[in-house]
Amino acid sequence: MEKTTVKKRVKLFCFPYAGGSSAIFHSWKAHLAPFIELHAVELAGRGRRCHEPFYRHAQEAVDDLLRQITTEIYRQPFAFFGHSLGGALVYQLAKRMKTLGLPAPVHIFFSGKGAPHIRRVEKKAYHLMSDARFAEELINLGGTPPEFFEQPGLMEFFMPLLRNDFRLAHEAGPDENIVSFDHDITVFLGKEEDFIEEQRDGWKLYTKGHCHIHYFPGGHFFLQQETAAVLELINTTLQ
Repeated sequence: MEKTTVKKRVKLFCFPYAGGSSAIFHSWKAHLAPFIELHAVELAGRGRRCHEPFYRHAQEAVDDLLRQITTEIYRQPFAFFGHSLGGALVYQLAKRMKTLGLPAPVHIFFSGKGAPHIRRVEKKAYHLMSDARFAEELINLGGTPPEFFEQPGLMEFFMPLLRNDFRLAHEAGPDENIVSFDHDITVFLGKEEDFIEEQRDGWKLYTKGHCHIHYFPGGHFFLQQETAAVLELINTTLQ
């Protein structure tokens, strides 16, 4: 009689980009492999936590995220996925967990994020821009449709959230204390995003294992158009 191999379940914690909530990952459930259990993390100030105050700084966010996942990381193998701001928070979270000697993820997927230690010469302070300029820049990034800015109700609710998220990303700045993880990492980047070579290849310093870098058509928000291809790679990698 042939033995049946049961695939061990893996919990995938997903962290959203600036202005995003856990809802952006809900459609993923239908396309992830059966052995992957999705856990979309909710940041303060949005979604079901919309009445909670915004984070004052990135470390406060990391403290909150660690509290949310601490119980879960002892129950089964787990992985992290974070896009843009989510990727920045994931790195700081994994770094903190390693310092504390907590269980490590089996894999981390960094998406739409350059290597944390590289300082950009022309880093835009989005959160300090006028409403009109901020809206223009967000449209250029591709993640927000122009129609969004024509609805006063949405603007009143989301603009403070977006500004605060971009402030967190800006004030975090480059982290020159590189932590090299024992597990493999994967990096997803848009071909049209203006990352310099050091930002792309610099990720190879962050693992003692393998660093897999994949490029997709599009800019910073390639994730919205290339979801199926991204999920296929996540399924294959965690398998």
